[in-house]
This record gives sequence, C-alpha cells and structure tokens, in this order.
Amino acid sequence: MIDGLKTIVYPVNDLGRAKALFHALLGVEPYTDEPYYVGFRTEAHEIGLDPKGHAKGMTGPVPYWRVADIQETLAALLETGAKPVQDVRDVGGGALTASVQDQDGNLLGLFQNAPA
Repeated sequence: MIDGLKTIVYPVNDLGRAKALFHALLGVEPYTDEPYYVGFRTEAHEIGLDPKGHAKGMTGPVPYWRVADIQETLAALLETGAKPVQDVRDVGGGALTASVQDQDGNLLGLFQNAPA
C-alpha cells in the first residue's frame, strides 16, 4: 500500500552550493546537515541532497514513496520487470529504504517508516 510521496533525493556534486540553493528555494534550514546527507522538510515532503548519489548511479532526482510493507512492495515491483538498484536497508532508527529502476531507466525509491 502506498501512503504518498515521502522524499525526493537529489544527487549533488557540491553539497555546500546545493544546500544554499535549496535553502533559498524552500525558505527553511535543513533539519539534518551531515557530510553524507542534507535533508530539508517542508509541510508535505522531505527534500534530500546526496553528495554520493552520482556514484550510486543516480542520474537525477529519485522519488521515495512511503509504503506499508517494503519487502512486499519491492517484490511486486521486481515481478513487473523492475531492476533492483538498492536492496532494503536500515537508514537509521528502523526506517527502511530500497530502490529499483523501471523499464525506462527511471529510479523509484521505497521508504518504510520505523516501527512505532
């Protein structure tokens, strides 16, 4: 089950410049500001900046869809012919992410909230 778009992650080469650009665009300070990830929260979404995104094969922004069961959703996408990019992994506190590439080369991310 999809619970909406959660996060859009942008691969960036210059984290400082990208952080300044998104601060100007969104009008908010990052809620997390680490060398490996900078995240901004708006009322509806999170915007992430990944300085290693290009090295991970990201060719552009990746939308992360919030799902109830990441394993089930990932399996369903793979059954349709999607190619795995990143297997399920814990990104902190029990929150899980995974990503696939569709038949047209688009990257799709999955996000499952940490258990309550």
